[in-house]
Amino acid sequence: MTRIAVIPGDGIGVDVTRETVKTLAGLAEARGWKLEMEEFPYSADHYLKTGETLPQEGFERLQTFDAIFLGALGDPRVPDMKHASDILLGLRFRLDLFVNERPVRLIDQRLCPLRDRRPEDVNFTILRENTEGLYAGVGGFFKKGTPYEVAIQQDINTRRGVERICRHAFEFARSHGLCRVLMSDKSNALTYGHDLWQRTFREIAGEYDDIESSHMYVDALAMQLIKDPTPYEVIVTCNMFGDILSDLGAQLQGGLGLAASANLHPGRTGLFEPVHGSAPKYAGTDTANPMGAILSAAMMLANVDRRADAQLLEQAVVECVREMRCTRDLGGPLGTRETGDAVRDRVMELAGRQR
Repeated sequence: MTRIAVIPGDGIGVDVTRETVKTLAGLAEARGWKLEMEEFPYSADHYLKTGETLPQEGFERLQTFDAIFLGALGDPRVPDMKHASDILLGLRFRLDLFVNERPVRLIDQRLCPLRDRRPEDVNFTILRENTEGLYAGVGGFFKKGTPYEVAIQQDINTRRGVERICRHAFEFARSHGLCRVLMSDKSNALTYGHDLWQRTFREIAGEYDDIESSHMYVDALAMQLIKDPTPYEVIVTCNMFGDILSDLGAQLQGGLGLAASANLHPGRTGLFEPVHGSAPKYAGTDTANPMGAILSAAMMLANVDRRADAQLLEQAVVECVREMRCTRDLGGPLGTRETGDAVRDRVMELAGRQR
């Protein structure tokens, strides 16, 4: 029995999660394994009705599942996005999900904005430190709302936090048969925290003689990813730079509609989500691309030791994209529901072949 907690969230999160849930249910049925999915209401609607974001009881229950699937969060009716912060960042920080894993995989050559790039040319993973940095929320205002206002946002880097994400990067490379890990920072300008990254990365790299280690400043790396992404296999970096680089990477693979992610702490309940936003104005219009959500579900299955099912799900998405059975952002003619149906049908077909 595999147990998944589902939080559809806001906007198009509800739309893409619906298709993902149906696809997962079809996959489990076709492959003959037991899947239990339970939906949780945490969203802007729930917050506006109850004043509740992520209650302690709900947080404790979520930890009892094998994994958590999240659609997307964000709603203009909540200007400060308190519910989104409490739910998403709350889960990341409270579950100590220190790894944000963002694969960048080109499925079809026609989707890459770079000329003459093949799928094998765009194939790398960004591992972003997920619980520290500028996102830790340390800082505040002084004389807010006056002409003398001061805003302070502190960048928090700990030896433990940097060490464990760097070590995870090398272990990830080794376990996936890869041979290169690059750490990216801005240590020529951000002296203290990124000096810690430099020293820690070099120390950890010394324990992995079988893996080539290297370093680039983040601005130079951004330029090189656009010029030629081919040399890169594993990139490890801090919270802020990982957020930026992974969105750049998403464009190399065909846009945010295909971008999947995992929030992980090995051995604990993980959180899986597509990386596009909630896009409230498109909610319910049958235009959102569900494939990033479905690919996030594939990452989820791999993480709960259903790797063969994860590969089948990913194969179904790849084949549908290449056959133009996809949404308009990828050049296809389908809406959200039809795309979900296409992937689900292909899943059933592939599963049938394997029996």
